[in-house]
Amino acid sequence: MSGFTGTLNPQQRDAAQHIHGPILILAGAGTGKTRVITARIAHMVNEGIAPQNILAVTFTNKAATEMRERVKDMVRDDLGKKVVVGTFHAFCARTLREFAESVGYKKNFVIYSQSEQTSLVKRILARLLTKEESREPGALLSRISRAKNYSESLGDPEKDIDAAVYQAYAAELRAINAMDFDDLLVLGVKALEDDETVRRTLHDRHHFVMVDEFQDTNSLQMRLLRALVPAPYNVCVVGDDDQSIYGWRGAEITNITEFERFFPNPAVVKLEENYRSTTPILHTANSLIVKNAGRRPKTLWSRNHGNDPVRIVTTQDDKEEAVMITTEIDKSAKARGEPWEDFAVLFRTNDQSRMLELQFRQLKIPYRVVGARSFFDRREVKDVIAYLRVLHNPHDDISLLRILNTPTRGIGPTSAELARDHSVERGHSIWVSMCDDDFLMSIPQKGRAALRTFIDLINKFSAPAHTPGTLLGTMTEQLLNEIGYLDHLRKTAKNPDDVTAWESGIQEILKQLHDYDQRNRKDGLGGFLDEVSLNDEREDKDDDITKKKGVCLITLHASKGLEFPVVYLPGMEKDLMPHKRSYEEDRVDEERRLFYVGITRAQKRLTLSLVRFRTKWGQQQSSLPSPFLAELDRKHIEEFDYSRHMKTQVATEEKASFFADLRSMLRADEDD
Repeated sequence: MSGFTGTLNPQQRDAAQHIHGPILILAGAGTGKTRVITARIAHMVNEGIAPQNILAVTFTNKAATEMRERVKDMVRDDLGKKVVVGTFHAFCARTLREFAESVGYKKNFVIYSQSEQTSLVKRILARLLTKEESREPGALLSRISRAKNYSESLGDPEKDIDAAVYQAYAAELRAINAMDFDDLLVLGVKALEDDETVRRTLHDRHHFVMVDEFQDTNSLQMRLLRALVPAPYNVCVVGDDDQSIYGWRGAEITNITEFERFFPNPAVVKLEENYRSTTPILHTANSLIVKNAGRRPKTLWSRNHGNDPVRIVTTQDDKEEAVMITTEIDKSAKARGEPWEDFAVLFRTNDQSRMLELQFRQLKIPYRVVGARSFFDRREVKDVIAYLRVLHNPHDDISLLRILNTPTRGIGPTSAELARDHSVERGHSIWVSMCDDDFLMSIPQKGRAALRTFIDLINKFSAPAHTPGTLLGTMTEQLLNEIGYLDHLRKTAKNPDDVTAWESGIQEILKQLHDYDQRNRKDGLGGFLDEVSLNDEREDKDDDITKKKGVCLITLHASKGLEFPVVYLPGMEKDLMPHKRSYEEDRVDEERRLFYVGITRAQKRLTLSLVRFRTKWGQQQSSLPSPFLAELDRKHIEEFDYSRHMKTQVATEEKASFFADLRSMLRADEDD
């Protein structure tokens, strides 16, 4: 094998060299799985496998980008660029762009974002509900999502309002040639399972398939994989059942624990040497996770024995817990010269961050919180994307309504409402209604003229938008200039900072279009819009936490895949970790895995903390220690009562102060 395998340990080398037939790589936390995946791809190419026949599937765009870069660097002669790397959703979107007709769609379908799904559901609810009735769109979309993923019914649309909304939602999406994120998977699987031409084409194209983070796959993704990989099953999956923490959103841990049921007689390679954490941290993690039944046994170990035990610290209440954490971080950073970015506080629920943030601010410690607003949620970016979507597919009602009078062009809400009502009555898109002469003659002349001007504008730019080779960046600049979009923004600004921020957003989206023009001319506008939708959706919104400064405040779920030299896990109490809901939903094992993920984020030092009293709903309530703490082996653990220590310290300081005062009084008497 090539020189790059010199850095691999024996188990990693076994995994990288196994090419043919099914293989399950059980990659424990911090065991170098990305290095193994890229080494395996490089080995396959060196063995004469065409890189374009290798498909590598990941869960997040960030992971796909990282893998793409590593493969490009490691694979010889620039062949790495030809390996197909992407997320499940991106793979399905690309497949459906090619074979949309096999599932009853046209190739210029649009992918609806979550905000667009919500807008559509709100419109349907407004139509179906009486004034006295109400439904929460987010909860309803979750039900619809589950129904799609598990092929479930929501009941009789004649009798059940949720079922009626689902029926109308599905019908409207299809009518306007739009798909939501679940449709990409559902229809991608349908195309593969039901259409022999699609299946044969993809089998001829992808001879070797790899899946990263396999423990996060759901039943639909497993169906996709099984349809995609025929005998002799050249499939490699990489994952860790001990880090399966997304059961609540459909991940099926049995995909990894019962892998042999899906792909017979696989090779199984365990990666157990950990390159991230010290022995005390790993020993503690192992002693916890061994309590989960049905797991694939593995024991993490490290050559780094470390200097610090794992600490369990008890505090009086959540304020004292926050004071303890922030004070320690402040002192440690200053005494040891450690950067703020070395420290992370991982919590089970978002509520826990409030008290911590107050203390960080008080001590003037910089911190970063995961989950800021997405770039694609910005008003000006949404407007530009909506214009491009309408040019690509004018039947996209949500995007059309967004730009109909943006900038203002004399198309009032009444005209928009009439067009929408007309479209609902006729069962077609709003665009079809707007182009209907009978409809146009039914509205006042001023609105009619404004609508015709708008239709001419869309038709004018639709032609270049659908012409192969059009420079999309240049076309979009011309469109924005023609409609006077920046002038429109300046007029609506409340202060100069708004204008600066909006202009910067416009420049950024234009830059993305120009970059796309440079690297991908063949997929055109549809390809760019797919990238936008796929990059903005369902990602763990970490906003690339590595680029931000300060102590990291992050939820346990969002911390997966990250690592920090010094980690604090507050809230180690019953009903918080494990979460109270996990008992009702029979998910205590998943909570144990979540705790395990938190422990294994730490590289050098780990502190678990709990309180005697926690503030809930404005009231102080007594808390019990997490039952998970009793499961930890104490060999490398130091337990510490912070409250008692602080009281003793205060008493000692008071006593010292009393004697100092007494001495000074005696000296004063002597002087007299």
